[in-house]
This record gives sequence, C-alpha cells and structure tokens, in this order.
Amino acid sequence: MRTAIEDWFRLYFDRDVTDEEDPCQRLPYTVVSKLSRTCFAEYEAAASEKQPFVIGVLDSLESVRKKAMQLAMIGGEAWLKPVPGPTGFSFTVMRRDMVTVLGRGPDGEVTALGSAELTTENGKFYTLLERRSLDEAGRLVIENKLFCSWDGQSIGTQVGLTALPQYAALEPKAVVGDVGGIGLVGLKVPLENCVDGSADPVSVYAAAAGLIHNINRNERQLSREFDHGESRVFASADLLDKRKNGRPVLPPGLFVGIDDDIANTGVTVFAPALRQESFLARKREYLRNVESLIGLKRGILGEVEAAQRTATEVTSSQGDYSLTIQDLQQMWESAVRRTVVLCGKLGKLYRVAGAFEPDPERAVCIDWGNGVLYDKDKEWAETMQLVSAGMLKPEIALAWKYGLPWETADDLQKVREKYMPELDSMLE
Repeated sequence: MRTAIEDWFRLYFDRDVTDEEDPCQRLPYTVVSKLSRTCFAEYEAAASEKQPFVIGVLDSLESVRKKAMQLAMIGGEAWLKPVPGPTGFSFTVMRRDMVTVLGRGPDGEVTALGSAELTTENGKFYTLLERRSLDEAGRLVIENKLFCSWDGQSIGTQVGLTALPQYAALEPKAVVGDVGGIGLVGLKVPLENCVDGSADPVSVYAAAAGLIHNINRNERQLSREFDHGESRVFASADLLDKRKNGRPVLPPGLFVGIDDDIANTGVTVFAPALRQESFLARKREYLRNVESLIGLKRGILGEVEAAQRTATEVTSSQGDYSLTIQDLQQMWESAVRRTVVLCGKLGKLYRVAGAFEPDPERAVCIDWGNGVLYDKDKEWAETMQLVSAGMLKPEIALAWKYGLPWETADDLQKVREKYMPELDSMLE
C-alpha cells in the first residue's frame, strides 16, 4: 500500500521526463482539479443561527477547503488538524504521504497516527514528529519530538521543542482528554480499495494508475517518433573523426556513424514516415478508458466527437459523473459537520472563547446547488405547487429552501420570524 501511495503522489507532482515516460499530460492534476472545481462550483456553507463560534470554524475551513479536498483525492485520505488559538481555530492539512497510520478501529477510523512536519530556518532543517494515540480511558495523547539536521537528508539529532518559536508551547507528552478520537478529521475517498482490499482508502485515480503510466509512455514514444523522424545522413564513421583536426563541428544529429568497410564509404539520407495517427489513436483510447474507470463524463480528458456517442452513452456518462461528484460532496459535508463538533470539544478543553459543542445537523447549513441528476429550481417549483394546493406548510418549504430545521414548532416559528413577518402580523 505504501508503494501505491508513493506512486499516486509521484504521478501528480512529477514533471521530469525519463527514458520511459513523459508526464507532460499531467492527467492526475487534470482529474483532481476538474473534480474539485465541479464539487465546489455552487458550494455555500453557513451557520444556521448567528453563532460566532460556528461561524469562525466555517470561515477557517474555507481557507483550506480546496487544498484538503485535492490532497484527499490524490492520496485517498487526508486529515484536517484543528489548531486552537485565543480567538478560535485555524486548520492545517496533513498529507497521506507525510503520515503513518499506526492503527485503525473496526469502522476504519484511525486510532493511532504518526506524522512529520518539516521546517527550514537559518540553514537548518527541522522535523517535528508527532504521535497521536488513545489511552485505556479513550483519551487523546499527543507526543512531540523535534529533530534538527544540517543537510536535510537525514532526520538529524533531537533538540528541545523551544528551538523553534512555533513549537515552544508544545509539551513532549500531553494527555488532552476525551474528544471522540485522535483530534483529527479524516477525509476518505469513497472508493473500495482496489490495491490490497484493506480498509485503507485509495486515490480517486487509483484504478487508472496503470493506464496513466501507459499514457506517459505513449507520450514518450510519440516524442521519440518525431525525434527519429528528423532527416539524418548515414555515413562511414571515419568521416566523423575529422572533427579532431579542428574543422567546424557539424550538428550532432545530422550524421549517424556506421562502422563499415572503408570500401563501402558513402552517404544515405534517412527520412522515415511518422506514425503520428497510430500513437494519437492509442492515446485517445487510453483517455476514454481512464474516464470510464474514474467515473468522469466522456470527453473531459479526451475530446470525443458527438457522432461517436449515442444518446444513451451521453446520458450514462453524465449520470456516472454526477454520482462521482455527489460522493465527493458527501465526503466533504460529513467532514465539515464532524469538524464543527470536534472544535467544540477541543474548544472547551483549551478554553477557546465562545466554544460549545453544537448539533452538527442543525448548526451548519450546506448548499451544493444544482447537479446533473438534481435540479433544485425544478424541485422548488414542485414544492411550491404543493404549497399552493394546501398540501404543505409554507414554513416547511422555506426551511427546505434555506437549509433550516423544521421538525419542531420552535423551528417553524423561527422560519416565520425570519421569512414571513407579514404572515405573523396577519395571524396576530
């Protein structure tokens, strides 16, 4: 699994051309960026009521939202780490390749985890190692060790946490308390593990990793095809030795030396026909297969002519894409609601101003807008027809539209006060 994780990040970040592959297509980047932008195209998150603590948590999440989502899709899993401060919480995002999972519970949630944080200052390389675990009573225990190196190639020697100002307030070992876990919120890509079948989540492009490598190899072969297609002059090798006599140096790619009998000395011009269409046809097929494996809409990676797709195929690919987006949206929405609860628990332990433990379903309102399979405007029109027919209370319709609770009489009263003041005056 560790090898697969390294490969996912290498596919995403590598730009160097090797003898075997040319990653210039940057397909993992394209997949992740398109999925992320589509997920958050019409995203809005707000506190259901004017609660400064919840509003502050949501505002802080907004600054790391895209980074957390993209790193989760690259590595299959990422973690939101709340950092308490005097006025509220800030967040850092922990990458999968910078973390070692030391234990998981029956539900797949992490119960022990080690992480590394790198800092460069004054020519020195600092590495903070952090271990989070649960003791017998279910309380969060955090252990910290700081190491310093001069070359950045090794972890170096251990130094005091006060060596860097940002770590001066940390303790070597602290028992935080019961926060319902290890004090992190995990984002896990909702795909079944196709690497080793374990509980570990996988990258959003894990199933297509082999195809992406093939595309990179195809791109390298296509580049060679153009290189080899340049005109060359084949001549006997002894002609090339004339350079040693101080004569002008000819372009190195112009002549190709051949060790042959001097009696056969002569020149032959080599100008092969290019097989560009064959390589491009193979690449288009690879791209279509990548779209199918990941659940993308046809044509997102490789432009496919409309004539090549039937109406059924178009609808099917749009439906698969919409389901993929909805799964990722649910992953983020669940993380947001769990983060609000976790910050409430940590806030009370660290005495953050205004901290309390809110109800995640009632405290946060998240709206994703319209999708391929879901049209909110059409749904609203049908809801209003029910209101007009007297089959649905207008308060419930408004609560649904604005993501507010409507289960109790108090909930409906709040809706009337906020959106229906004229109705209240008429009832009075």
